[in-house]
Amino acid sequence: MAEPESALKADDFHLGAHVFASDGKEVGELVHVLVDGDYKLKALIVKENHGFSGHWLSPGSMLVNDELVVPLDVVKDVDHDRVDLNLTSGDARRLPPYLSYREKGETVGEEVEDEAAVLGSGPEIPHWLEQVANKPASELEIDGGENVMLGHTGKKLGTVKDVLFDEDQLVGVVLLPEGLLKSEVILPRRFLARSDDAALFAQLDESDLEHLEPFQAKS
Repeated sequence: MAEPESALKADDFHLGAHVFASDGKEVGELVHVLVDGDYKLKALIVKENHGFSGHWLSPGSMLVNDELVVPLDVVKDVDHDRVDLNLTSGDARRLPPYLSYREKGETVGEEVEDEAAVLGSGPEIPHWLEQVANKPASELEIDGGENVMLGHTGKKLGTVKDVLFDEDQLVGVVLLPEGLLKSEVILPRRFLARSDDAALFAQLDESDLEHLEPFQAKS
């Protein structure tokens, strides 16, 4: 017998939606999505609120992991502003963290900064640690609010407002205007690339910007 088709659709997920456990407790906010090499939605990244994660107990520490990888098969229901999980809050706390830390080498200057951290004037994350994302290298992370740059020119187009899916495939991202853009537009997926963890890159020319489709939210 064929499996019943899921009522969940990738195009129902929106960055900024509030995420709730099955017992009604708010887990946090949908802040990133992960798509594979074929642009299919693979997982949600949820940033726990401080009450849920216990981060309020150590507000100055950047080493408290407060982003969780949420597989699609634990999502019970979704609409524009809310995602409901079929996990209790206890089970949600056991979801794998998105970021972890590993040791790496550091320069003499970085060692000095780390020593200064003991006195309260250094970096919050020591240089001998680096963040590692819990995802395959082939998957693309798209973050709400992150910068989108024009190629490698150093010019900023705007920031990511939301993601757009058709069925289960990413078709583009909505950009909030900043820098070269003057209004909200849709950046098709074929122009998306990532060079580092700080920004997405739009692989097009400045002359192409006027041809980007304006974004109009569904009423």
